[in-house]
Amino acid sequence: MRSQDRPASGSAVRPVPSVLCPAPDLEGCPLVDIKTASALRRLRLVSAPEAVSFLLLLVCSVLKRTTDFNAVPAMGALHGLLFVLYVLFWLDAWNRTKWSFGRAAMYFALSVVPFGGFFAERKLKEEAQGAVDAVIAARARQEQKQEGASA
Repeated sequence: MRSQDRPASGSAVRPVPSVLCPAPDLEGCPLVDIKTASALRRLRLVSAPEAVSFLLLLVCSVLKRTTDFNAVPAMGALHGLLFVLYVLFWLDAWNRTKWSFGRAAMYFALSVVPFGGFFAERKLKEEAQGAVDAVIAARARQEQKQEGASA
């Protein structure tokens, strides 16, 4: 990506059609900025490891009851840390993207369902890419207007 295509840090722009705002001409579409895209990316990046740690914790729980192997304390601590990070990043993403209650509840529910984190990661990747595309396209339109006005 060329440096002139990159949006300025923290700059707010109107989005092009994306997962976050399917019709940017309508009132009520959120402003998308790089911080919103970053919040979605953080949540996406922690969702898959959180899902893996949850599955490993379930396996460790079964092994604890069937064998002498007890990794539950270590896996429990790791999963707890990742879950707390997920919840913090989920709250930040919900605040920045202005998700509906239903969409926010879906992402939270996916964090407590086995294999749900993998589905959340895929959906968040789509949303984050839509947000980044919106920022880049809007910034390019803004620069074109500025160049047209100065010419």
